[in-house]
Amino acid sequence: MHKPHIALEDTFNMEQVKLSMLFTDIVLTGDYPHPSLGKKEIKYPGYHELAYLHPNVFTPDESVLDILRVKQGEKYAIVRFVAWKASHDIGHSDIFYENKIKLVNTLSKHLRVFISSEAEIPEELKKFQINVPAEQMHNALAFAQLFVGESGTMASECACLGVPSVYLDNKGRGYTDDLEKFYGLVFNYNETIKDQLAAIKKAEELALKQNTKEEYLPKREKFLADKIDVSAFLIWFVENYPEFVKETRAKDFDFGRFK
Repeated sequence: MHKPHIALEDTFNMEQVKLSMLFTDIVLTGDYPHPSLGKKEIKYPGYHELAYLHPNVFTPDESVLDILRVKQGEKYAIVRFVAWKASHDIGHSDIFYENKIKLVNTLSKHLRVFISSEAEIPEELKKFQINVPAEQMHNALAFAQLFVGESGTMASECACLGVPSVYLDNKGRGYTDDLEKFYGLVFNYNETIKDQLAAIKKAEELALKQNTKEEYLPKREKFLADKIDVSAFLIWFVENYPEFVKETRAKDFDFGRFK
């Protein structure tokens, strides 16, 4: 229809990107290391997840604890298994059956465990399956002691909330690598047996911590100080499109106005 199109990209499955780049005018990406998308790309200091979990737009609601039947101060972990059916999941394998059991059994010795899963989970783990409305999931993540799983998005969401994450993925994500290297909010592991066991060990270490919030909230504050309220930036960019595209590309462009 010959209408301008603004894309947002964070997965960098290059086969998909090459197709979409034909039909987009601008592609907005975070400023973490990733493959260059050429002259159409504009980088901003942030991640997709800060569009809806920046403290300017999201305040965790403690009423989710009643839904979870978690007592005030009771520690819990959220474990996420994905179905690996997305096009960018080709060639990946999930956490092995026996390691899913080992992970949950190990964590449940120290805290409550809730499993969120796209795929069918082992029968013996179904009692751990989380039962909250979808719109409450971010509230559930916000009050967790830790997150362990195969979802890069949820790992990044937890970072935005100051919750440490153990993330398993062979290819990783530029943003989860960034969150580990500069902020210590994510711990990245691949899908090998060795790394699955190492991830379980790390998860248990986090489960045993007594002052997780005190340790990780300062890391979150450092992260937020470096990043922007992505919703504020997107609203400004769209409302002023295409007038300020050239200005936004400039190296001295002040993204600080969107804090």
